[in-house]
Amino acid sequence: MDRGVTVSLNLPALHASHAGTWLRDRGATRGCGKGEAVTAAADTPLLLLNAPLIASRLGYPDLSGLDLLELFAFVHPARFAVPTPRGLAHALGIDEPAGDDAVPAFLQHAAGTLIATCEGEDWAEREGAWSTLQSLLRMRWPWAQVLLPHVRKPERAERWLFARLPEWEEAPERPQPGHVLIEEEEVEGRLARLTGEGAEQREGQRIYARSAGAVFAPRPRRGVPHVLLAQAGTGIGKTLGYLAPAHLWSEKSGGTVWVSTYTKNLQRQLRRESGRAWPQRRADGSRPVVVRKGRENYLCLLNLEDALQGGFGGRAAILAQLVARWAAFSQDGDMVGGDLPGWLGTLFRKRGIAALTDQRGECVYAGCPHYRKCFIEHAARASAQADLVIANHALVMVNAARGRDHAQRPTRIVFDEGHHVFEAADSTFSAALTGAEAIELRRWILGPEKQSRGRRRGLAARLADVASYDEPGAKAVEAAVEAAQALPADGWLQRLVEGTPAGPVEALLGAVRAVTYARDESGGQEAGYGIETEAAGLDGPIVELAGQAASALAAIRAPLLRLGLRLEAIMAEPPDWLDAQGRARIEGARHSLAWRCDLLAAWEALLDRLGGPGDPEYIDWLAVDRSPNHAEGAREFDVGLHRHWLDPMKPFAQVVLEPAHGVMLTSATLKDGPDWDAAIARSGAHHIEAVPRLTEAESPFDYAARAQVLIVTDIQRGDIPALAGAYGRIVEACGGGVLGLFTAIRRMRAVYGRIADRLARSGLPLYAQHVDPIDTGTLVDIFRDDPAASLLGTDALRDGVDVPGHSLRCVVMEQVPWPRPTILHRARRAAGGGSAYDDRIIRARLAQAFGRLIRSKEDRGHFIVLSPAFPSRLLGAFPAGTPVVRCTLDEALHRLANGAIAPVTTPAEG
Repeated sequence: MDRGVTVSLNLPALHASHAGTWLRDRGATRGCGKGEAVTAAADTPLLLLNAPLIASRLGYPDLSGLDLLELFAFVHPARFAVPTPRGLAHALGIDEPAGDDAVPAFLQHAAGTLIATCEGEDWAEREGAWSTLQSLLRMRWPWAQVLLPHVRKPERAERWLFARLPEWEEAPERPQPGHVLIEEEEVEGRLARLTGEGAEQREGQRIYARSAGAVFAPRPRRGVPHVLLAQAGTGIGKTLGYLAPAHLWSEKSGGTVWVSTYTKNLQRQLRRESGRAWPQRRADGSRPVVVRKGRENYLCLLNLEDALQGGFGGRAAILAQLVARWAAFSQDGDMVGGDLPGWLGTLFRKRGIAALTDQRGECVYAGCPHYRKCFIEHAARASAQADLVIANHALVMVNAARGRDHAQRPTRIVFDEGHHVFEAADSTFSAALTGAEAIELRRWILGPEKQSRGRRRGLAARLADVASYDEPGAKAVEAAVEAAQALPADGWLQRLVEGTPAGPVEALLGAVRAVTYARDESGGQEAGYGIETEAAGLDGPIVELAGQAASALAAIRAPLLRLGLRLEAIMAEPPDWLDAQGRARIEGARHSLAWRCDLLAAWEALLDRLGGPGDPEYIDWLAVDRSPNHAEGAREFDVGLHRHWLDPMKPFAQVVLEPAHGVMLTSATLKDGPDWDAAIARSGAHHIEAVPRLTEAESPFDYAARAQVLIVTDIQRGDIPALAGAYGRIVEACGGGVLGLFTAIRRMRAVYGRIADRLARSGLPLYAQHVDPIDTGTLVDIFRDDPAASLLGTDALRDGVDVPGHSLRCVVMEQVPWPRPTILHRARRAAGGGSAYDDRIIRARLAQAFGRLIRSKEDRGHFIVLSPAFPSRLLGAFPAGTPVVRCTLDEALHRLANGAIAPVTTPAEG
């Protein structure tokens, strides 16, 4: 309900959806054409909500105006609002508009409400607002003149952001955890405490929690941790099931437990659930629970300072000011999945958010003037003292492989969403010598070249004081800088296309590109996707070029190794001028050098293999990466050579499992039917001779009564009009609440383009990944918030989408999710049992997609696969007892319209 705020901002307002366009001016709202709306927007600034989305609806990419999302980000930094009229109304506590035609008047009311907040005495985010507004006024931010009379000047000058942020403090190293035993009865007692009095007693959760407790026992011998594989059906309550023994063990031992996820959504859920066990702060002010992510997720204060002082221009400079407002109120500086609204960056259309993070590993650590206030360093130090660290699979693996502090590497780990550990390990332990990767190494060594802007500093600048003190170190830096000239430079891809590569690495990449195109047999059917070929049967010239490139890389690695040794010597016998910050900076430089030396060594090993016999443990190939988003089809963006482990769980076992004391992998889709063999193989346990414990807890949900699988048999594969028609009719029959999953972006766009307008006119908004200019997390938030909305997407929506209740009542897959026949997949398929390997992958994908449908005991709905020839052997993907019906589309629509989950009396035939 409305809070009583009746003021409205009397400015023209515009709203556009797939259902039409509405303009409000002089107190009246009327429908209008797209051309008239564009003309009106060009004549005077209009009130809008989510300008990029409105621009997409109008087909006018240059649309600008007074975007209420920007105003919201200024008035309420570090707060989230679903970026729709309905979502903004809920965030502001005012009535939502009754329909599209009421949105323009609502925008005036919402703008007035936000401005009234600025005038109120209880505005919680007032600090810093006036100073930021003065900067935004100079930048001609459209809202600045509107806000100026309503944001009063403070009596005292406001402190600059960098003076307001708190500093981290050094803490003594945490002692090693005690080796304690936790009894099953203790685990059950702790679980009962966390679930609370009167909570439903779930036997499956109790069994699961008791099994999880075994992971925390002292390990029997070095290099052999306790390993538990725990299958837990949806609704078991696995989060509290493993947090209960984790909390108990941490309390008794004084140690740290790491919980690793694959999706940001589960990280957010874990942060909430952990509040049942741990307080927000300890008595000394420290945090017992810390979320850790990779450096590229956090705001870099040095990058922000550079942006605020002229490094950004135009609209990007406005973004920097709004991010600075957010940084002053942020909980932890996490820009990706934290408390920065995911939609903020998309309002500015360019990669401004990424430019404000440390994307390139160029951190200067203690050499940074903001080092003591750095969000990343705050998180790292807090995690060293935490009882629970919530991280992601990639970070856990990278931290185990090359963490700066061996004492902080995880030893008790729970991998939730454990079915993705194989995938994360595959990415972490792979190597790719590509143009994009090589040019980043060049920039890290050389720093800015020619007219390039930004704060990037090369090795010589970062280690200038060391070089002036240590002559061998200076010579090593000089040699590395000279050798790095052999790496690709700006414009490398254009030179490859023109056949004029510069230097040995570019020459090799040019040959790789030529060979890949020469061997391409795709026939252009998947234009927009990359093409690849095996790194086998290569002729003499490319092998010779590989040798020359390998020599050039070795010439870079040698001085970097020497430099690392010199830094180590300086640390052993430090000069008088080397203070604590200087030591920290040199430690950071040593860590970065070791990482780059390992990278170069991996590239050299990859090149040395070309022309010789293959290594059975690896799969190598050449590839040209192309963007699937380009309107004209294929747009190249990278070229290179790739190496992956045939079984990435081998390095995972050595790097992660072997040093650990206890590791748990858990998921609702960990194993394939009754068979544990594939799950055990994909855990890596057999590489260290560990015998994993196995446990399974079935879902308490009544799938037979609350879900139904419909296999629609009369939509032929490749018939886009029929596919689009089926999706449109399914959404209409369900009244929205449909999650549509596609295996190809091209088909998803084609379906969306055919049905979005028609559905919107029926009051059924449709959103889509890779179409709407909105990040995936925000799209899911919009879908969750509006029961009439439907959402189309690809693989990213098959996992980690948690939408309980009426907002998701039907999942539709456009076809059986067959694996793409890549070189990597073909090799693993041959090693993993041929078609049986494919079937395991498909069943897992189907199970994960089905898992989006029923998230609570009250949920009910249909899971539809549009496949005329769905193999019966794949039906094991669905929970036992789930009714399966093969039917025509009309029969499926009849079932959807009735909303009934009818029982199946005859078995589904294959």
